[in-house]
Amino acid sequence: MALGLEAKKAIVKEVNDIASQALSVAVAEYRGIEVADMTKLRTQAREQGVHLQVVRNTLAKRALEGTQFEDMSEALKGPLLYGFSFEAPGAAARLFKDFSKENKDLNVTALSIGNGLMGPEKLDAVASLPTRDEALAKLLATFKAPVTKFVRTINEVPTKFVRVLGAIKDAK
Repeated sequence: MALGLEAKKAIVKEVNDIASQALSVAVAEYRGIEVADMTKLRTQAREQGVHLQVVRNTLAKRALEGTQFEDMSEALKGPLLYGFSFEAPGAAARLFKDFSKENKDLNVTALSIGNGLMGPEKLDAVASLPTRDEALAKLLATFKAPVTKFVRTINEVPTKFVRVLGAIKDAK
C-alpha cells in the first residue's frame, strides 16, 4: 500500500523528533528475521529504553537532516532497522550486539553517537560504553579510592604499635 504525501510527512516529522532527542543511533539490516524474533527484539528494546523503527531509507534521510545524525545518509542502504538510544549512548548498539549473538540475520551496518558515522567494526566499542549509573559508580569509586587508602595508612600506625606491644608482652 503506497503512502500518501501527508503520511510521509508525518513519518519524517516523527523520526526527526525522535532523532533530535536521541543520544545515539544504530542501524541494522534485518533481512531474514522472523516475526517472532522481531517481536522479541522490540520487547527487549522497550525494556532498555531504545526506540526501534523501520522506515524507508529515503524518508529516513530526510528525517535525519538537521539532526546530529545527518552524516548517516550515505550508509542507509537495504532494509534497515533504526535503534535510537535515549538513556545511554551504547544502549542500541548493546541491544543489537546481544540480539545478533542469537540471530545471525541481524547485521549492524552503521552507528553514530552524534559525532560522525562509524562502521560495524566499532559495534563492540560503542556497546561497551557504560550506562549513566555505571559511569557515576566508576566516578564515585575513583573519588573514594585515595581517601580509603589514606585512612588505611593512618590506621596502620596505631595497629602496628599495638602489635609491637603484644609481641613484647608475649616475649616477657
